[in-house]
Amino acid sequence: MFTELMPLLAGRTVLVTVARVDDKTLRVNIVPARARADENPALTTPLTYTGSPEELDAELGKHLASYVQVHQQTASSLAEAKASMEAAAKAAQEEAKRKAEERKKAAQKAPDKSVPAVPAEPASTSVGTANPTEAAPTPASGSAPGLFGTNAPEPASTQPKGGLAL
Repeated sequence: MFTELMPLLAGRTVLVTVARVDDKTLRVNIVPARARADENPALTTPLTYTGSPEELDAELGKHLASYVQVHQQTASSLAEAKASMEAAAKAAQEEAKRKAEERKKAAQKAPDKSVPAVPAEPASTSVGTANPTEAAPTPASGSAPGLFGTNAPEPASTQPKGGLAL
């Protein structure tokens, strides 16, 4: 029994209790203590085995060896999962930081490109500009197509007719 416990005892204290249930039965509890305060509680799951003294002598060692093996696999899996989660969190933070920097650079470049050129002439006399309330002139047949081509429909009138706006 103690040979099987040695791997578990390498990193933590283990509490072993033996209680008499009745004249022919004993209950053995194997309870690993926490190695660290922030340790996962799954690593402190106790093993309880109940049986006659003869059964305990014959079987407890095998069950204890299996329990210790599962305990070590769980500890290893938890450590791997924690390392994976930390790596994923770090990668996500770096990606978010990179995207924020790209957005910042794009925002700095966008105002430079979006500033319209100031016309040299007043807007009312410049060619090709239209007042927002006026309809764009339709090019004459045979002339170069306008911004929307020759088949562009005229915008609907927003001027009130008969007291109703269309």
